[in-house]
Amino acid sequence: MTSTTQSTRNKLDRAFNPRSVAVVGDKQALGYMWLRSLSSFQGKVYSVQIDPSELPGISELGVENYLSLLDIPSPVDYVIAAVPRAVAPAIVADCIKKDVGGVCFFTSGFAETNTEEGIRLQQTITDMAREADLNLIGPNCVGLYNPEIGLRHTAAQAYGEKGSVGFIAQSGTHATLFSIIGERDGIKISKSVSYGNAVVLDSTDFLEYLADDDDTGIIGMYIEGVKDGRRFFDRLRKVASRKPVVIWKGGESEEGARATASHTGVLAESGIVWQTVIRQCGAIKVDSLKEMIDTVKALLYVKPINGTGMGLIAMSGGQSVVIADVFARTGLEIPLLTERSYQRLAAFFNIIGGSYRNPLDISSTFLMADDGASSLTSMLDILNQDPNIDCIVLELFPVIRPLSKDAETADPILDAISDFKERAKPFMIIVTTAHSDALATEMRDKLVERGIPSFSSFERAARTVKRLAEFYKSQRELSQN
Repeated sequence: MTSTTQSTRNKLDRAFNPRSVAVVGDKQALGYMWLRSLSSFQGKVYSVQIDPSELPGISELGVENYLSLLDIPSPVDYVIAAVPRAVAPAIVADCIKKDVGGVCFFTSGFAETNTEEGIRLQQTITDMAREADLNLIGPNCVGLYNPEIGLRHTAAQAYGEKGSVGFIAQSGTHATLFSIIGERDGIKISKSVSYGNAVVLDSTDFLEYLADDDDTGIIGMYIEGVKDGRRFFDRLRKVASRKPVVIWKGGESEEGARATASHTGVLAESGIVWQTVIRQCGAIKVDSLKEMIDTVKALLYVKPINGTGMGLIAMSGGQSVVIADVFARTGLEIPLLTERSYQRLAAFFNIIGGSYRNPLDISSTFLMADDGASSLTSMLDILNQDPNIDCIVLELFPVIRPLSKDAETADPILDAISDFKERAKPFMIIVTTAHSDALATEMRDKLVERGIPSFSSFERAARTVKRLAEFYKSQRELSQN
């Protein structure tokens, strides 16, 4: 397929926005995972199961069961198949006759096994689907996720609220974890897909689909390999000029490449090639799920970073040294402030103490001030107005007063920080854990409620700033060419 046809897009629209879903082969051994995950689905759910021993459990879930997909009296927009691989061709044939919008095969054991039977069966269902123009997703995947309508991979995923981040993953685990972990950081999904062996629809098809999806503003991708590299990179260049695209490439090491061959049956290309071409296309490359979440979170909540001059604020003298080391080693600048900024800061620090060269050590100032919120935002405003500063990073240490005392003291400070963010240059927060994970988690949750991105370490924050500064610089350069 040289490009995603209008027919493919229309059918993907049906599959991503179904009014009816049929699950073929769900059973007690799986915990009826698919039927349970669809308990939130706004449309009609059907079961297809011929094993009499499974019927009582399906009935208890309140789901109508049929012995064949073709017995369902109404149209079916999307099918999830969890059947033995030998049955897969028969299910594909029924999907074609039923004229479904798409079918996801959770079933594995195809070409990724490198066995004669697995390869033969994969080729059979591929040929059948292509000849009939059937949108076959997978096999060896968990398929589509649309939280707005409650179409989920697992009951652990959020639903009911539409986000703006699309995610495309060759791995079902990574697709699911990105949505669940990302939700805690304020990342909400528009649409997501796990596509496995990619026998009919590949990453490029889903990239093109999300590029034209009005609900999707940012696209994340986990890729082990592509079928047509030239087509993929051509589309990536076009899409990345319109929407940020973040790519996590699996299988870049020799050992990882071997693992991808047995995972999804694809051959992994050189990591150096990917790194170079991704940058040339104007996309962002990351190397882990954590980096993916950090980068997408920053794209969502941090204003464009147009330079590398950092204004850093730490909660102690020792922390100010460490944060300076980390950001400098990452390749970011920590400039001196203007004389005017130092004069204004002196009004705080000469009375109470601390250091204010950059980084600022605000421990004494923050702890001893009568109004911690006012003092903090005044110092933030001084950094914000300094022409040498492009981005401001604030460490919050939730085990010290007044942040740890109670909501009466902590919430006004966080509200003041939230107000500052609206008028500020690019701004982010590092919530250091110290000895209390619970307090740190509570503070991060409060920040998410206020639309403020927080990071769990100096290193993660520094790498994210560096990555975004390079991305925005690349975007400016590409727009001038």
